[in-house]
Formats: sequence, structure tokens, C-alpha cells
Amino acid sequence: MTMLTPMIGELQQEGATTRRVLERVPQDKLSWRPHPKSMSLGQLALHTASIPAALSKLAQLDQFDESQANFNQAEAASVAEILAAHDASLQAAQEHVGGMSDSFAMGTWRFTARGNDIMALPRVAMLRALMLNHWYHHRGQLSVYLRLLEVPVPVIYGRSADENPFS
Repeated sequence: MTMLTPMIGELQQEGATTRRVLERVPQDKLSWRPHPKSMSLGQLALHTASIPAALSKLAQLDQFDESQANFNQAEAASVAEILAAHDASLQAAQEHVGGMSDSFAMGTWRFTARGNDIMALPRVAMLRALMLNHWYHHRGQLSVYLRLLEVPVPVIYGRSADENPFS
């Protein structure tokens, strides 16, 4: 057991919750957006699906410069593509995180802009903040998109206005 074993369990548990949300994305609304500055539903869903793999892959590096990032979100062609991306992303993240030793996890990871540090923190803290918390943030956004589209929101933590796991 390593210090990251609980994080792998969290990835699995939260992955199942995220999949429930992604499964609700309506195929015919992928291009819908709540505001002109917002991502489309398909972009947000695909981004949410892909976060664990993308960020756990970045954690394999010692530093990442923002100039190498592509902040243009791809448009999903189908819900099947989103779900496949989610499943592959979880698998990759579990492999990336599961392959880290405690000493590597405690090593410093840097996010830079043109060579200047924006943040430097232990890799395990990067995984918590940029992989998991970022993932949950976008899953929350996605649940609001679903509500705005009159799609029943699944249980995330406890009941939703549409589902009650306790009854």
C-alpha cells in the first residue's frame, strides 16, 4: 500500500458517480451551451470525461509549461465517445497514479509560464487539486447543464431533486 492507494479508491468511486452523470447527457443536445462564453454540453462532457487521464499524465512530468497546453476543448461527436473517453481516462489515471512511489508522489511538480513558476507543489497535492478537485468542479457544472436542459440529475452525493437513494 502506498500513500496514493486511497486516491485510487477515490478515482474508482468518483468515476462511477461521474459516469452516471455522463450517461444522462442527451445526444441531441451536444452543441447546446447555456451562454455564448460557456463550453457546449459536448465539450464540457468530453472534458469532464478526460480529466483524470490528462492530469495524471501531466503528473508524470516534473514540470509543465502553460504554453504547451491546448485550452480549446474538443467537441464530442456522440455520448458513446464521451463514455468511452471516460472509461479509458479512468483506466489510464489508475495506472499512472498506481505506478507512483511515495517518494515520487512527494516530489515537486511545477506549473510554469514561459519558464516562470506559477505553482510548485508536491505531486500528490497537484493530483488532489488539479486532477480530482478540477474533475469534481466540471462534474458539478455538468449537473447544472443537465438541470437547465430538464434532464433528471442523478445522485452524486446523497439525493438529488430527481433521485433519492434513501427511499
